Amino acid sequence: MALLRYVFDSRAAFSHLAPALLGIFPFLLMFLVTSIATLRERMSGTLERLMTNPLGTLSLLGGYAIAFSMVAVVQVGVTTAVSLLLGLSVTGSIGWLLVVTIADALLGVSLGLFASAFASTEFQAIQLMPVVVLPQVLLCGLF
Repeated sequence: MALLRYVFDSRAAFSHLAPALLGIFPFLLMFLVTSIATLRERMSGTLERLMTNPLGTLSLLGGYAIAFSMVAVVQVGVTTAVSLLLGLSVTGSIGWLLVVTIADALLGVSLGLFASAFASTEFQAIQLMPVVVLPQVLLCGLF
């Protein structure tokens, strides 16, 4: 966000583009982190060792979802705070911006968990990214 602010060198241009990018950046990063980390856990055998315990599959995925969701909320908070310090001004409420951005980051977490269930390698998880991320980029209002 800091790079974006100084590339445009205009507070008005930054305030116009930053809210859309505040939704895309956490979504994209949480999708990548969640899908690759969960897939790596599955491939390294950690999940198989956990599955020998009396823990259900939904409980395990719920634990991953809660952990990654907390990371997503922290990421959104830091990114929004940095954007506000750089001069972001929105015509609406900052609260609604946070709600939408957190919801988008949580969508990235859930779609990352979904993609990791279908991918068998990390490369396949990355190949699923255009299918999942491209519609979000096209619909967010950047273009």
